[in-house]
Amino acid sequence: MAKLSQDELLAQFEELTLIELAAFVKAFEEKFDVTAAAPVAVAAVGGPAAPTEAAEEQDEFDVILDAAGDKKIQVIKEVRTLTSLGLKEAKDLVDTAGAKVLEKVAKDVAEKAKAALEGAGAKVTVK
Repeated sequence: MAKLSQDELLAQFEELTLIELAAFVKAFEEKFDVTAAAPVAVAAVGGPAAPTEAAEEQDEFDVILDAAGDKKIQVIKEVRTLTSLGLKEAKDLVDTAGAKVLEKVAKDVAEKAKAALEGAGAKVTVK
């Protein structure tokens, strides 16, 4: 079997759906006994976080679909436009109340996504 370069592997992964990629990651974790979870920093024992941290402006937002509304098909189309999901995955996401359409995106991206989804008839919150 020929060894694939990193670029060739990435090209192959681009063709996968999110569900297929998640299944691959799970199989990879089991095969090599590793985890793809990000390491969690342990909080210092000293005390509560400094107030200046709370004053920092949030720079990552989640776009959450609260309800699809009357025009469910239009909302599914918008979800597919905003994400790389296939038709079934987008439909499943729209059917799930409180589902995150986009995670950890910039404020302008979140606002554009919210406007597009609301234009299609969905009820959306940005957190």
